Amino acid sequence: MAITSANRLELLQIADSVAREKMIDPDLVLQAMEESYAKAAKSKYGAELDIRAFIDRKSGELEMTRVRVVVEGTEAENMYTEMTVEEAKAHKEEPSVGDLIIDKLPPMDFGRIGAQSAKQVILQKVREAERDRQYEEFKDRQGEIINGLVKRVEYGNVIVDVGRGEAICRRDQLVNREMFRNGDRIRAFIKEVRSEMRGPQVFLSRTAPEFMAELFKMEVPEIYDGIIEIKTVARDPGSRAKIGVISFDNSIDPVGACVGMRGSRVQAVVNELGGEKIDIIPWNEDAPTFLVNALQPAEVTKVVLDEDAERIEVVVPDEQLSLAIGRRGQNVRLASQLTGLDIDIMTETDESERRQKEFEERSQLFMDTMNVDEVVAQLLVSEGFSNLEEVAYVETDELLMIEGFDQDTVDELQARARESLEEINAKSIAEARELGVAQDLIDFEGLSPQMLVALGKDDVKSLEDFATCADWELAGGYTTVDGERHKDDGVLESFEVNIQEAQDMIMRARLQIGWVTEEQLAEDAAAAEAANADTNSEGAEA
Repeated sequence: MAITSANRLELLQIADSVAREKMIDPDLVLQAMEESYAKAAKSKYGAELDIRAFIDRKSGELEMTRVRVVVEGTEAENMYTEMTVEEAKAHKEEPSVGDLIIDKLPPMDFGRIGAQSAKQVILQKVREAERDRQYEEFKDRQGEIINGLVKRVEYGNVIVDVGRGEAICRRDQLVNREMFRNGDRIRAFIKEVRSEMRGPQVFLSRTAPEFMAELFKMEVPEIYDGIIEIKTVARDPGSRAKIGVISFDNSIDPVGACVGMRGSRVQAVVNELGGEKIDIIPWNEDAPTFLVNALQPAEVTKVVLDEDAERIEVVVPDEQLSLAIGRRGQNVRLASQLTGLDIDIMTETDESERRQKEFEERSQLFMDTMNVDEVVAQLLVSEGFSNLEEVAYVETDELLMIEGFDQDTVDELQARARESLEEINAKSIAEARELGVAQDLIDFEGLSPQMLVALGKDDVKSLEDFATCADWELAGGYTTVDGERHKDDGVLESFEVNIQEAQDMIMRARLQIGWVTEEQLAEDAAAAEAANADTNSEGAEA
């Protein structure tokens, strides 16, 4: 009896020891033991039986039971786990449906196979409990920097001991040329924490832009205090990086604060990142100004911003082109990531040639369509006129401001422009009809004859076809695939139709057909305004 009691106590001690070692709840270990004993008993008595095990939490005594449920009817569907009311009367007085009939099982020797099976169940449950605990511990720490010891390296992936669990830093998340050995200390950014049944749950990164931002936050007290903010970061890990910073205190220079005395602060970050060069740039709300700063050390002569297309043209001196682009396009690529704009870089010579070409093309257009001489055509282009519509329908005062133009000249020019437009439009209407464009689309307000031809060529031939179009199909847009932006050409993009104009035309078409009503549009507009108001109020509170 004394020996039996010792064994029972030993069972509880083992459970407690495992729980302490793995830092999990002892009750979870005991539950795992109960499941393992039940599984071992099933392998002896039969897997179809409902066998349960219970370990007394105080004495450590093990109790094995077989459980059957009382069911309705004269015959049980499963004789191993169920019994009828009549059959249950042999075990219990006045049994009712749903009662459990519990039979104690005698003590048993599990044998080697049973013991091995029980061990596997316990280990599995302990591992699951460990993983749950690790996930609960780290799920709220995503976005932090963590220090750990390198446990092992597998195929270039670094397994890191982070105290109460393991984390992984995949080789694509390591800075180039970095080599870690067992026992090395490593500092990394917790990029992602997710619950997985197998494999790692905590994913680290040393290449993430946020890692650099957090390092600066540790080194620069002003960032930690909120006086200076890192607005954006762009990295080419291991080589070069650019960060945009802004100060909310006019007396503190954000660039100087991040650099530190004799470069001590930025040098600490550089050393951690293996010598990665860092450009610290003052952030500016004005995109062109910020871009000029971001392209340093190159000098910028001219900037042209296209906000709708999120593109920007940059003109640099001829000798500065290679500096602006950088080695293997590094400088312009980082500047593009920093500003979130697609950048086109050209030299002053290229820009001059392009302007000259545009000037000649527009001059030739006026000469061909309005039958004017070269001097008049060039005067019109020089004053900013680029097409016939502008000449035909502009206020006469604007044309009279051109040197050498009198009232008769202006009237004649506008008459010729309108005549040419009518001829061109008539040809375009005829071409659209040949393409099969329906009259309801021709009569639709807002579409020029040239637009109708473009729509007809794209197989948009009726008002109903037009109403089914998406705004980006008309105005164009950008699609992001695998982190890269791809241009989607719009049918009416060449006619300078923007997204908002495309949306308005499509809604008018749907309204005209009867797909939507004025009331529905008003309700949608009101809902959109309410949503914007909520968003603005949340932003103000924050």
